[in-house]
Amino acid sequence: MRYKLTIAYDGSAFHGWQEQTAEDGAPLRTVQGVVRSTLQQVIGQPLTLIGASRTDTGVHAVGQVAHFDADLRIPLDRLPMAINSRLPNDVEIREAVIVDNDFDAISGAKEKQYRYRIWNSTHRPLALRHTVYHCWLNLDLDRMRDAAGRLIGTHDFESFANTAHGRTTTVRTITDCRVEPGDDPELHVIVAGTGFLYNMVRIIVGTLIEVGRGHWEPDHVDALLAEPDRAKAGPTIEPGGLCLEWIRYD
Repeated sequence: MRYKLTIAYDGSAFHGWQEQTAEDGAPLRTVQGVVRSTLQQVIGQPLTLIGASRTDTGVHAVGQVAHFDADLRIPLDRLPMAINSRLPNDVEIREAVIVDNDFDAISGAKEKQYRYRIWNSTHRPLALRHTVYHCWLNLDLDRMRDAAGRLIGTHDFESFANTAHGRTTTVRTITDCRVEPGDDPELHVIVAGTGFLYNMVRIIVGTLIEVGRGHWEPDHVDALLAEPDRAKAGPTIEPGGLCLEWIRYD
């Protein structure tokens, strides 16, 4: 049978989601590797774990989705607890459900939402330093909101992609992009879309910060969409403030 997992993790000590090895061939600590090996211990059989989103090193999640096939004897309602009892304390199985055999965590995803947390203060976020980005410059919320709204729709997002994105097309659809105040002094950038390019959300946030601090006007975003040029967009902001919130399926 095919099982769908919803997974949360603190990405601070992981080399991203996808299993990979170091230059010397030793396996790196990844979310996929840790969850897969723990699953195999619990169910006593080898398996392949397919994840929906290849989050980068340091990126967090509360709604990552993965699927695997197995013949389980553990009752479904006890499966998350059985796995979590063996997982390290920076990753958790939030839900396990049985799905159709043609369910695919990657190709079946219709929309994803990310949230980026900015700590906008001259004081350091000591207790939250792994989950927020510290920006000590004054940011204008209205300017950032204006720029964010211009990104909604179907556009060529080449300006907002790492040059090594490896995709045949850089056209993507953003269904929501907004900036909201969080718990003071936080600002949150929320971005949802049907698909994303490599580093796309982090570059969007870097660009909005440049607008918020007055380096560019909000209509600079229009120019980046009309005439794509990665060099004219903002920096790829640090990964620690980014969290994958949810993935929607039909």
